[in-house]
Amino acid sequence: MPNCSAERGISINGHNLVMDTISPVRRSENMRRIRSADMKPEMTVRRLVHALGYRYRLHVKNLPGKPDLVFTRRRKVIFVHGCFWHQQPGCREGRPPGSNASYWGPKLLRNMERDAAALTALGAAGWRALVIWECEVDAPVLAARLRDFLGEPAT
Repeated sequence: MPNCSAERGISINGHNLVMDTISPVRRSENMRRIRSADMKPEMTVRRLVHALGYRYRLHVKNLPGKPDLVFTRRRKVIFVHGCFWHQQPGCREGRPPGSNASYWGPKLLRNMERDAAALTALGAAGWRALVIWECEVDAPVLAARLRDFLGEPAT
């Protein structure tokens, strides 16, 4: 039985490269389904923060980076970042994809640059920010980390 990927791919220096088999229309549909808010890691953090007694606003548009959770009186924000989309260093899920590097490389680099600029702008405006990575959401120490960052909840 022939190797299907070799039939559709190109061989360069003995390495078979598989060509993209997804149409641009299908790719656009797939990308459009990826949401930027209310994803499972963000919802988990929101439930935990609420259970700890904190109240917050969501996705405040006039703050740099449109943080996921905003604690206005405390002047603190929390970002819940996906390891892949924001390229967490050292995380298995944060690796750039091996295929179509000319597309993904610049796209993911722009995300990282935008994140850094948002954190800098927030700091310059007197806000403190906490980034929680997707792979850290289930960590048992997350509640303590949130309490350390936010201080005591209002009673």
